[in-house]
Amino acid sequence: MPTEHLHEEINEKAEELVRKSENKWILFVAISTALMAVLAALASLFAGHHSNEALIMQIKASDQWNYYQAKSIKAEIRKLEPQTVDISKTPEVVNKEEESVKSTAEDDEKESKAHLQRHVTLATAVTFLQVAIAVSAISIITRRRFLWYGAMAVAVIGVYFFIMGLV
Repeated sequence: MPTEHLHEEINEKAEELVRKSENKWILFVAISTALMAVLAALASLFAGHHSNEALIMQIKASDQWNYYQAKSIKAEIRKLEPQTVDISKTPEVVNKEEESVKSTAEDDEKESKAHLQRHVTLATAVTFLQVAIAVSAISIITRRRFLWYGAMAVAVIGVYFFIMGLV
């Protein structure tokens, strides 16, 4: 039995196994990259939402501060011109109203800052996930598995920021 023929057959089978293994690896890269893209899209959506909410809450806070200033100015005018004093509102009532408006404005500012922080965290997640997607694409083009492993590590960091942005 000639061994040359056997040697060629073994080499062909080995190459076929390598191709199958490589195709399987590329399938994993493709699926993981698609998942990264989905997470990046979701993180981007949530980041935009929190950015909008931060802006809305800051506008509400500004409105409350304007209202607070108007009440303060009215109170000062009342002090300067006693004859224009509205007897239905004592200085204590006016002070309570001012404090309530001030408290609302401060709460709105805090909420705005919280939304902005979540936006920043989610935007960071988007950045890491996009980098991971790019490195995954490079790993397929260059057929370098270590790049894909690196992309997966970067994606894990992106997923961490995504989760932190949601909680």
